[in-house]
Order: sequence, then C-alpha cells, then structure tokens
Amino acid sequence: MATTETEKLKQLTPLADAEKARATVKAEFEQRYRQLLGSDEEYESFLQHSLSYLNKSVRVNTLKATVADVKKRLEEQGFTLYQVPWCAEGFWVKGDRTDFGNLVEHTLGYFYIQESASMIPAVVLNPQPGETVLDMCASPGSKTTQMAAMMQNTGIIIANDVTGDRMKPLGINLQRVGAFNVVESQARGQQLMRLATRFDRILVDAPCSGTGTIRKSPETLRIWNPLMVRRLSGQQKILLETAFSLLKSGGALVYSTCSVEPEENEGVIDYLLQKYPAAAKLEEIEMEINRGSPVLAFEKSVYGTEVRKCLRIWPQDNNTEGFFVAKLTKTG
Repeated sequence: MATTETEKLKQLTPLADAEKARATVKAEFEQRYRQLLGSDEEYESFLQHSLSYLNKSVRVNTLKATVADVKKRLEEQGFTLYQVPWCAEGFWVKGDRTDFGNLVEHTLGYFYIQESASMIPAVVLNPQPGETVLDMCASPGSKTTQMAAMMQNTGIIIANDVTGDRMKPLGINLQRVGAFNVVESQARGQQLMRLATRFDRILVDAPCSGTGTIRKSPETLRIWNPLMVRRLSGQQKILLETAFSLLKSGGALVYSTCSVEPEENEGVIDYLLQKYPAAAKLEEIEMEINRGSPVLAFEKSVYGTEVRKCLRIWPQDNNTEGFFVAKLTKTG
C-alpha cells in the first residue's frame, strides 16, 4: 500500500548517533520517565522519538510575504509543504534539500525556521495589534518575530534576554524579518520589576532542562540530573511571578518550556495559583493537537486539579519536540 502524505510525517529516521546517545541514558532518568509515562511501551516510544530526526518546519513571515506566495516559491523549488494544524502560517517542509537557511527566501526574511511545537505559545497568547507585550526570555527571536507579525508591526514588544551573546541573534532575526515594533532589553528577568509599564500580554518561554528537545540535543541525556531540574524550577517560579506582577488586570500570560519535567511545568504553575488564588486564573487551551495528560502528582509532589488545563505535549504525541504551555489571566 502506498504511503499517504500524512504518514510520511510520522515516519522516524534515527539520529546518526542514536545508539551512542541511548547508551548515555542514566538509570535514574529511565526510572523517572518510565514512571512518568506509565508504561514501558510509552517510555520506549518517548525514547525512540527523542532519538529520531525532527521534521523540518518553517513559519511564513507575514510582515514581508503572504502564505500563498511563500508556498508557491518553495513548491517551485521542489519542496512539499504540509500544514501545521495549530498555526496557519506554519508548515512542515519535505524536499531533497534541508539547508533552508541557505534559501534566498530565508535570507530575505520571507520565512522563519521554527520547530512546529515552538509556534504554539504565541498562538495561545494571541497578541493583538496595538497592544503592549513583554517577551521575557526572547532570544533568538522565533516567538518575538511571530508575535510582531500577529500584531502587524503595531503596538510594542519589549524583547528581553539576559546576556549580550543572546541579544546578538535576537537583533539579527528582528532585522531580517522586518519587526519594527520591538524594543530590545538586556536584564535578568526579576530586574524587570523596576519597569513602570504594565503589559497587556506577557510570554515567559522559560530557560529549562530541555528534556523535550533531546532530538535536537542528545547531549541533554548525558547532562540531565535531578538537581539541575530543581534549580531551574526555582528560577522559573521567580520569572513567572515577576511576569505576573507586570501584567495588567485582565491581561494574559503564557508560560512555556521545552521540558517535560513536572517540576518545571505543572509544579511552577501550581506554585503561582497557590500563591495568588484570587488573582491568577488558569485558562483552558483549545487547540487541534494531540496531547498528554498533565501531571497531577509525581514523587512527593501533589498539584491542584486546575493544572489539568495545561497543555503537555510529548515528542511521540505529534512527532514534534516535547513542549509545555499554560495560559493565565489576571483577575485582580
């Protein structure tokens, strides 16, 4: 039977060093993830997907081109494009070439190379033209540029990151795509408390352990350890609480990571909900996407049932990176 177009996106090609990477899996990691996933079969699917190549994906930059025009240009060069269901401007791209960064259309800023799951946070936040938006951890700019396009280059986005080295690619990408409503800021997240501005919408795409992105960085398996996860969780809580304090009453905040660790995800959201029960409201995320069940309890931690509204995506759910997204609104 001939392979359907959709089935092509589900096919897995193991990483060149997949077996070497598998050999670095720590016993504690394996035990932890078998418990998280609930069965040996799910764990093996998680590891198999994590050690396979990602489908390449791009997002059309509507500040410079239309979806129809970019599709036409790429198809004329022999590429086949498959719609990403959760992002109207997003496409998985198949072709003989995979060096999309060398295409003229990329150099001109007609599209941005962006992993399909990474497109979700901006879609969920849904910034509107004319609004005031904060992207707290912005580099290298995939979500910043996506939001600039959604806002049609109106309003203002404060794109913040912590070091000069991280600011460089952010600036280059903003210039390439023609995002003119963005002001760059370099500061630690908690230092933004000194801002007098309050924001309509805030994105906190937090620094994390990256356990959802092993397929891009198999080294994650070797360096992973529980102490690192706990340390990051503490930083993430500070970033999220800082962002919440900067949000206008009635404003929306999206917290996301490319981790699948409960302590960095449901645990962080539960922390904020418990600390601000009268002001923080967690929203349902309605989206055409396969998803895993949010974690309500793990090891010694038990989280409130509200975290069921979070979006938890394992690599095997949609053959993407693993991702976590939560949307909060401020009611007081």
